[in-house]
Parts: sequence; structure tokens; C-alpha cells
Amino acid sequence: MGKQVLITGASGMVGKGVLLECIDSPEVSDIIILVRNKINISDKKVKQVILKDFTQINSVKNELGKPAACFHCMGVSSVGMNESTFSELTFDVTRILADTMYSLNKDMVFCYVSGTGTDSTEKGNTMWARVKGKTENYILKLGFKAAYMFRPGIIIPEKGIQSRTRLYNISYKIMRPFFPLFKRMKNVTTTTRIGQAMIRCLYFTDIASHLENVEINQTRCAVRKIGHF
Repeated sequence: MGKQVLITGASGMVGKGVLLECIDSPEVSDIIILVRNKINISDKKVKQVILKDFTQINSVKNELGKPAACFHCMGVSSVGMNESTFSELTFDVTRILADTMYSLNKDMVFCYVSGTGTDSTEKGNTMWARVKGKTENYILKLGFKAAYMFRPGIIIPEKGIQSRTRLYNISYKIMRPFFPLFKRMKNVTTTTRIGQAMIRCLYFTDIASHLENVEINQTRCAVRKIGHF
């Protein structure tokens, strides 16, 4: 029997990839997507919960059920932001989300999309890396049944997915002829592999708490070899 999951960031490149894999997977029975604006997706598995301000998640708490997992794929670029603002949009929002998820189900699996280069010491010179590290550490210490920090680097979009960043889309268009080659590189992952790896985290515990592209690809390959769990 499949499990219920909650996804944030489903309008973004990574979140959309995770959503599509969950829709296709028999291991996921119900999907709640927490979004600021309704997205164009129609599937009987999917329930959209609209929340304009993610710091006010308690206002929709009764609509979230008791998910077996939260796939937190929402994020913002740090470009042009000071540390205070970036921390509010990254750490504070995630803290409130994680606290709410923990109150709904302590036995939940929580997957957080961070980024390669994240600073677990919280003391490095790179602002975004410190904030992401602080965010990761908070989730890991909260007490979930399991928590996994996804740190993707180069990501190739698949299944018609596009980035919300115009510059990235231009780069992807230029590099598209080389995608088959890139996909064979262990340090490159895809939106599909990230989604499949998160689904595997629902059922298996032999997974590292921090997953760079290599570990994401290995986790996804394990799903492919095993087939249906």
C-alpha cells in the first residue's frame, strides 16, 4: 500500500520533478502539494493546498493530514540578498514547516533540498552555505524518524520540466545535445533521479543523511534494481 507525502516547491524545477515521480510511483498513494498559487496539474492523487505565507502554515494544518514524508523542495536564490533576509526565507520558513510536520507525525521522513557546498559547521565565509547548514542541522536535530539532506549540484531537467530561472533555461537549451553524455557522469543528477531517491527514503534506512549527486544517483539506482518495494 502506498504512502501519503507532502511536497513543497512543486512549481519549481526540483519540486516538479519530485511531484511527477510521486504521481508515477505505486509506492505513493496520496500527494499534498503546499503552494502559494495553484499550479496546472491534474491527477487524482494530488491535493493542492494554497498558502500565500508559509510562516502561517498553522492556518492550513487541518488540511495536511498525517503525511508519511515531507519532501521540502522549496528554496530561493541568495543573489542580491543580505544574510538576514535570506535566513528569514530559508531557515525561518523551514523551521516553521519542520515544526509543524513534526507535530503532525513524529514518525515522518523529512527530505530537504539544500545544495552542494552547504556548510554544516555554520561558520564558513559563504553566507548562503552557512544558512543552509543551519537549516539542515535544525531538521536533523528535531527528532524525525529519518531526515535526509539532499545536496544536488548540477541537475538536468527531464520530462519537459523547466527552471523558473531564465538564465538556467537558456543554458539548458544550449547544453541539451550534451545531456546524454552528462547523465553518464556520476557527479551529475537529474530531476527524475532526485524524485526516485526521495521515494526510496520512504522505505529504506540504509541511506546517508547527506546526499550529494553521487549518493542521489546511487539511491535512485537501488530503486531501479529492486523495482517495486
